[in-house]
Amino acid sequence: MAIPLRYLALGDSFTIGTGTTPDRSFPAVLVWSWWEAGKECDLRNPAVNGYTTDDLIREELPLVEAFAPDLVTVLIGANDIVAALRERGAVTDAAEDRYRRQLRRIFERVRADAPNARVVGLPQPDWSLAPGGSTFGAPAALARSIERFNDIAREECERAGGTYIDIFPLMREQMRTGMTAPDGLHPSAAAYWQWAGALKDDLLPRSSA
Repeated sequence: MAIPLRYLALGDSFTIGTGTTPDRSFPAVLVWSWWEAGKECDLRNPAVNGYTTDDLIREELPLVEAFAPDLVTVLIGANDIVAALRERGAVTDAAEDRYRRQLRRIFERVRADAPNARVVGLPQPDWSLAPGGSTFGAPAALARSIERFNDIAREECERAGGTYIDIFPLMREQMRTGMTAPDGLHPSAAAYWQWAGALKDDLLPRSSA
């Protein structure tokens, strides 16, 4: 019998599927699609709406060693932007530097605790285009911060030897065309489904095929 792929999905609202139900989150849809293709998978998704990198480090990272995953995805940063806006009214260079340091801790810890896992970084969507995005500030400034944080996520993921899969163009187009949840901020269930569709072949480690 094939050993199930152990998949650990680290993150915030965009990983747990806020705006819909957890069974429609992109990790859950990925696992469903792999099962449909005959590939068994054991998913752990400890992501929580509102989590920052601080929360991920404190609450989610201990699961890496305990679960011994084969695959880890990391999607985090939107709430670090929100925290910076609330504290200082802007996403400063200091906030960017702190985000970089936090991500470095995250990726290095994942590498240390699951040395054989495939580690994948993912972008946050362009929530500046969502109807509720304007409550956090000027959309153009928000978009720049989101782009910059995604650049940092790519750099730190690749620095740690991980793979960054850039589905940001898809995410941005979804928000442009109104694929948002009833809360007016998060992606819709259909949007998460499309994320999974874009990721399912690239995310599955070749050894599990």
